[in-house]
Amino acid sequence: MDGKGRYLDNIFIERQWRSLKYECVYLYAWSGGSEAREGVGNWISFYNTERPQSLPLSLGIKPIVV
Repeated sequence: MDGKGRYLDNIFIERQWRSLKYECVYLYAWSGGSEAREGVGNWISFYNTERPQSLPLSLGIKPIVV
């Protein structure tokens, strides 16, 4: 953390919010707040446990081990 208002400090969380919006929120029309809360909670659980976290691994490309 380099200081207040520095974009590099927030870049990772901003990317996560973008993923949440495009992969979850914009795709569903929930009828209420409790339904939305459950849907977002399910997506966060999926994001933390099942979703591939890096592009090369999701494409089946193994990282180079030195």
